Amino acid sequence: MNQLHKSKPLLWCLLLAFTAITLYMLGVRTLVPPDEGRYAEMAREMFVSGDWITTRLNGIKYFEKPPLQTWMNALTFAAFGVGEWQARLWTGLCGLLGVALTAHAGAKLFGARVGLYAALVLASSLFWSAAGQIDSLDMGLAAMMTLSLAGLLLAQRDGAGAAGRRNWMLACWAGMALAVLSKGLIGLVLPGAVLVLYTLAARDWAIWGRLHLAKGALLFFAIAAPWFVLVALNNPEQPHFFFIHEHVERFLLKTHHREGAWYYFVPLLLVGVMPWLTLLPHSLAAALRRAPGAFQPKLLLLVWAAFIVVFFSCSSSKLPGYIVPVFPALALLIALQLETASRRGHMLCAALVALLGAAALVAVPLAIQGSQRPPAELLPLKAYEPWLLAAAFVLLAGGALALLRARQARRDVTVLTLACAGFLATHLILAGFEPYGRLRAGVALLPQIRAELGPATTIYSVGTYEQALTFYLGRTVTLVDYSDEFEFGLRQQPALARDVDAFVAQWRADAQAGVRDLAILRPDYYAKLRLRGVPMRVVAQDSRRMVVANR
Repeated sequence: MNQLHKSKPLLWCLLLAFTAITLYMLGVRTLVPPDEGRYAEMAREMFVSGDWITTRLNGIKYFEKPPLQTWMNALTFAAFGVGEWQARLWTGLCGLLGVALTAHAGAKLFGARVGLYAALVLASSLFWSAAGQIDSLDMGLAAMMTLSLAGLLLAQRDGAGAAGRRNWMLACWAGMALAVLSKGLIGLVLPGAVLVLYTLAARDWAIWGRLHLAKGALLFFAIAAPWFVLVALNNPEQPHFFFIHEHVERFLLKTHHREGAWYYFVPLLLVGVMPWLTLLPHSLAAALRRAPGAFQPKLLLLVWAAFIVVFFSCSSSKLPGYIVPVFPALALLIALQLETASRRGHMLCAALVALLGAAALVAVPLAIQGSQRPPAELLPLKAYEPWLLAAAFVLLAGGALALLRARQARRDVTVLTLACAGFLATHLILAGFEPYGRLRAGVALLPQIRAELGPATTIYSVGTYEQALTFYLGRTVTLVDYSDEFEFGLRQQPALARDVDAFVAQWRADAQAGVRDLAILRPDYYAKLRLRGVPMRVVAQDSRRMVVANR
């Protein structure tokens, strides 16, 4: 059982099971705001409007990010209808693509067993597995950057033929272009900086003659440039906002209020690489040792992972998903360590997983019992408890079984067991989030809202914007006393929002004329409007929001 990488039936079964579970899980949860609701709604509006150039959110120009994911989601809606799994399909496929590319690169550079281990490590790593189930830009960017990384590794490996080197370098350039269309200039800046740093560290100056710079640059601009040209022609204000505000100012300034300590990503990285944490230090240290040959793939992987973490640690804007692109590189380094680690090293990894599972079985009930959340928020949290306990049990059982297999020196079975435990535990955690996700999204209010809606009913969103609820309603809302991420777009289209006084005047006039309006607002805004004598009938409410009608 230490030759699993040679068993084609087993590999096909693993691939089919991994793919089936990944795709099935895309549709088991409500879209959770803000990110999932935002990107699903942008794609829905693109699909409905037919405008594939100017990206919009709530009908308002929205240029914070490039359009690749919006395009892919809109195409999915066109092919399969508008829904939850459709909104997540692109990220799910990107997660699968990243695993496949990592496995292929590992097999070609380091052998079939390392390729299998790399796939198992990446597919079961908490951050990668979770990011593939969330409709946000992080996984799309990570998959395109993985294409760049895999293309560079395969093109530059010692012994690569001329045709193979050219084709994989063109794949690398295409990956960078698609990464730029996924999330902006970091798709080019990060791989470029990694290449420069690798060159300095490895003293591999000759690599620059093997990059196919002319052909690659031509392909890069052929893929990445057309949208930027078209959107700028249609929206002259877009280039300055996108390139200056969303890149330079976002990195240097704290205007987005997403700052964090310099070590912000360290604990996230340690948690995100679970269940392989104990192997990480040795994996990174081993990458520093020079290997035979001109090209040093392990050093390149180390530079890739380290630089991306350091780069975003220096940024004034920090979010957990920023480091998702490092996990394919870490998976390859951990796979190399798994192949050479002693039985004791495998046992330590398994023991930590079992210990974490046991600790979670004790800690989860205590944490929920001690929660100070209001009753309405505590109910979904209690509904989440069985799922968290199930995930903890899977980790405990998987770690214990892997520990037994490691003691028997059954290396491949140990790795497979740990990977299955990590993968299943992550998906149990995600699936169990549904009660809380429904509360966050407000979907329980949909039946009452739809019962009040007519074709011409205006929906106002007062002092807030419900990212997911808007998507589920399938229509835009009129913003009142709210700008936030819409600030730039509303400067271009001020008629798409109202101040409170204008809203109240229109609300009253429509009520007197017999025209029905609805408004979504926070409870504190409801109290303020009541004090002003605004006529409101409560249609629906929960602990986070209220929906009122003017008649």
